[in-house]
Amino acid sequence: MRILITGGAGFIGCNLAAASIEAGHQVTLFDNLSRRGSAANLAWLREKYGSEAFAFILGDIRDYPAVLRAAEGQEAIYHLAAQTAVTTSVTDPRTDFEINALGTFNVLEAARHAGHDPVFIYSSTNKVYGGMEDARAIELATRYELPDYPQGVGEDRPLDFHSPYGCSKGAADQYVRDYFRIYGLRSVVFRQSCIYGQRQMGVEDQGWVAWFVIAAVTGKPITIYGDGKQVRDLLHVDDLVRAFQMATARIDVTKGRIYNLGGGPANALSIWAEFGPLLSELVGYQVVPAAFRDWRPGDQPVFIADVRKAAAEFGWAPRIGAREGIARLVEWVRANRGLFE
Repeated sequence: MRILITGGAGFIGCNLAAASIEAGHQVTLFDNLSRRGSAANLAWLREKYGSEAFAFILGDIRDYPAVLRAAEGQEAIYHLAAQTAVTTSVTDPRTDFEINALGTFNVLEAARHAGHDPVFIYSSTNKVYGGMEDARAIELATRYELPDYPQGVGEDRPLDFHSPYGCSKGAADQYVRDYFRIYGLRSVVFRQSCIYGQRQMGVEDQGWVAWFVIAAVTGKPITIYGDGKQVRDLLHVDDLVRAFQMATARIDVTKGRIYNLGGGPANALSIWAEFGPLLSELVGYQVVPAAFRDWRPGDQPVFIADVRKAAAEFGWAPRIGAREGIARLVEWVRANRGLFE
């Protein structure tokens, strides 16, 4: 299969590229290499598989002619390129809009004119559900809980875009869904929860699991926004990559559908009250945050994805437990410490 991955040198993109190359597909990566670590990820792919194993296009999704050229003849398009930080969207909402909303529109139009009826899978976000202020939350010793959502949040939860990032990603999310209804594009939306794993160059305002691990290993200060009891379900990138592969294989079922993808209730941790002790155990010494700050806009007290729809419709479920996955990440950061120093 001929596959185009936008944001292909990013964290998720390079892992998806590696799996696609190993599966024997013809892979093209499209990336502007603006994100921290993307050049290193591209170099890793070239070192691991050789430059001849895939094509790379240095390009920006805001450049429609460039995207259109890249999409020609592709049989699957995985759209991962994005501005990914809520904080950045607040300080620079125009750029956030141009990348996430207009950029996604460009990729959709390119897919529509690609000529081979491509599969189109979009990396959306749980932020499309907003702060979920109406959901009844209970504060426990180490976490918040939503007693009305024992299996997590399902796809029927009303949308409530909050923050420029939520608005731009949410607009793109709906465009992707509607391109199936209006144009018949075989599109799928993944509303992703907290994705983590190897090759994630986390920073303070995005990729918190990787950032906490990197900071703990390299001795950098950790700041907690909120009280640290906010709960997220963690999904290892290898499980997410498998979801892309399985949804593509079952596109007859998944086209036009939306799926919440996360670790589910079994892989949920509060971001510091529970994650902190586990991190300290895995690194072998006590990790203490340097400071606590105010909550960030649209930060849900709890988000756990209900993943039963994906399981029922295309047979996917997470396999890698949070403890195992975080231990793998600690090991990877330690082995690649030079990337972060």
